[in-house]
Amino acid sequence: MVLVGAVNVNMSLMDISKIFSLLQPKEGDEDGEQSQALNNAVSSDDAALLSELLSREDYRKSINARSGWGVPVTPLRTAAAQGHLRCLEILLEHGAEVDCLDVKAQTPLFTAVSGKHLDCVLALLKAGANPNGSPYNNCSPVMTAAREGDVDVLRELLRYGAEVDVRPKVPEWASGGTACGGPLYISAVYGHLDCFKLLLLQGANPNYNCTDQRMLARIKQPKTVLEVCLRYGCGVEYIQLLIDFGADVYLPTLIIDKTTKQNEALVLLLKERVCPKTLMSQSRLVIRGHIPSTDKDPAIQSLDIPQILRNYLKHDTCELTL
Repeated sequence: MVLVGAVNVNMSLMDISKIFSLLQPKEGDEDGEQSQALNNAVSSDDAALLSELLSREDYRKSINARSGWGVPVTPLRTAAAQGHLRCLEILLEHGAEVDCLDVKAQTPLFTAVSGKHLDCVLALLKAGANPNGSPYNNCSPVMTAAREGDVDVLRELLRYGAEVDVRPKVPEWASGGTACGGPLYISAVYGHLDCFKLLLLQGANPNYNCTDQRMLARIKQPKTVLEVCLRYGCGVEYIQLLIDFGADVYLPTLIIDKTTKQNEALVLLLKERVCPKTLMSQSRLVIRGHIPSTDKDPAIQSLDIPQILRNYLKHDTCELTL
């Protein structure tokens, strides 16, 4: 029995070694060697050396080649992951593919967002990077920024047209995993209030999961954002924002018994169920609903109305009274 176990372990190790050997650059592979030289220059943040290498035609031909032991990557991916802006800009100037994928189907933008490298994120977006990342990756730049609480990166992604209600990409049979997913959920669960408000300002659906017919057909009782906020004790600020942005306060199923904490957030929600919205609040919801989701602020600012009303539409002020 011991011998059999040892053989199995040895076979597994041999298989793993074979897999990793396949991922290593092949000797004599000219593209691999030149790409490795480019990657080394980027890793050292040596912009001068990188420029010198790319002045040669043979190196420019290898600019999108992958190299490196274990998980081969392109020089642009290395620059984005490490936050080496000048090297990233040089690579883009010499024609590096802006949305090239690594073995995880992650784009350079995704890795820049993960590393919180705002300057690299901006450079990639300006160069035409897809703000939604790769359709082959289960996550997205927006969801990553929402999880990390990086409101500046999140703002730029949304400004360049990223999908505000992007869903995790999972197969139909795993649809239960999407019952509580999406940027708005993630920002609430991780306690990132600034990201939570920004997503709502940019058109995130406060009733996420409860208006999608495909989702409702697969999940008997999808969780609303309000329910998630109450469950995770997000606080009254989250509940108030959802109410202000038009969440249906009657959707959440609330089981209130002796063990339920009558906290401020729950009290606010129950109060909202018996108090109708003001006319001003309803008007704001209607007007904002007719403004395109991408970068609403400039559209609101261009409206021919008093500044105090523009501020109200942007949620920059408290409730107005007539």
